[in-house]
Amino acid sequence: MKITRIEAIPYAIPYSKPLRFASGEVTVAQHVLVRVHTDDGVVGVADAPPRPFTYGETQRGVLAVIEDIFAPQLVGTTLLEREVVSDRLSRTVGNPVAKAAVDMAVWDALGKTLDLPVTDLLGGYTDRMRVSHMLGFDEPAAMVAEAERMRDTYGITTFKVKVGRTPFQLDTAVVRALREGLGEEVELYVDGNRGWTPAESARAMHEMADLGLLFAEELCPADDVLGRRWLVQQCDVPFIADESAVTAADVTREILGGAATAISIKTSRTGFTGSARVLHLAEGLGIEVVMGNQIDSQLGSMCTVVFGSAYRLTSRRAGELSNFLDMSDDLLTEPLDIRDGHLAVRPGAGLGVEVDPDKLAHFRTDH
Repeated sequence: MKITRIEAIPYAIPYSKPLRFASGEVTVAQHVLVRVHTDDGVVGVADAPPRPFTYGETQRGVLAVIEDIFAPQLVGTTLLEREVVSDRLSRTVGNPVAKAAVDMAVWDALGKTLDLPVTDLLGGYTDRMRVSHMLGFDEPAAMVAEAERMRDTYGITTFKVKVGRTPFQLDTAVVRALREGLGEEVELYVDGNRGWTPAESARAMHEMADLGLLFAEELCPADDVLGRRWLVQQCDVPFIADESAVTAADVTREILGGAATAISIKTSRTGFTGSARVLHLAEGLGIEVVMGNQIDSQLGSMCTVVFGSAYRLTSRRAGELSNFLDMSDDLLTEPLDIRDGHLAVRPGAGLGVEVDPDKLAHFRTDH
């Protein structure tokens, strides 16, 4: 069970449809595949999706911190020493995506070693989650058409709508068009990626008050402390902290400071170990939780559903699990399959998925 080697492999897969939102645009998945090797011959895998416009991490930065810092610190530890692994990773400031991928690859290797699914090791509450699909910036008709396609093809009935453009009236018109086009049975919530001011956010939420929104997420900058607290007091739906609440300490600050009333958990930035800490804190505080998406690959999306389905609270709401559909290809041997609006965990040890060596050889960029 000893870790003997940690690999970080850069790869790039273009998106067939770029995702556009207030803080950036993604046209190519420039990710890092992380592989944890043990002395038993087991290999655990996970995906690191750098998001420089959100956390400051780049693909080259993820490679460097894993190869130069994390790997030397962790080689020689065992898969059961997860608290030791967590402690050593925490010595380095920042780098949430790199840390999360190493953590999840360790969990995958542990599950494979014990011949148990990771979701059962975490909690084993259920075996699937409802799927929420993120809709990026576009004209109202195009966004309605995409939502209709997702509903008709995959049975998805929950949509997270990217907002935060200026002027904000275009975004409110989009949300209204989605409600009118899809009907009342569809769940809608909005994510501003910090694009509006508090005043714009309050006006927009007032204009959309009759649309039955589930949540509002990160509508204005997190460092606008007083404005954000004022905005949350104006909202009559849960206000989700996402980019502003990466760690459990961040969650405590945001919730107790009145800057949010709900939390997005993303395994791609807190792994399984850190995500469990955030989840249990949320349970203690009595707040809503949504499983978020880092514009994840299929491997990243499987990590999300493996964690989200393991617990009662995280499986209550639809998880953001479908944006891999916009990638032109992927690394897994068996593509994920969304059916009737749900994504199920795979049977088998660990994460239940395998990386196709031929696809990895084709898409890796370190030849």
